Amino acid sequence: MVVSLGIGVLGDHFIGALGWVDSLYNASMILTGMGPVNEMVTDAATLFASAYAIFSGVIFLSTVAIFFAPFAHRLMHLLRIEEI
Repeated sequence: MVVSLGIGVLGDHFIGALGWVDSLYNASMILTGMGPVNEMVTDAATLFASAYAIFSGVIFLSTVAIFFAPFAHRLMHLLRIEEI
């Protein structure tokens, strides 16, 4: 999580030309799925924000899948569902 947040903060600071606190806030909001706060004024900053939002969504879904996989597996055993 810290690495993902760091990527967003550094990208927002250097590509989006935001201050450190605004970069942290913007990256945190994108990472949690709330969406960007600050407007990106350049094309590079907009492209970075788009890529970071997609990256954040994939990381979130992957983490949830890894977390819930053992529970789903146990439920399949309890319901006697065979794996294909």
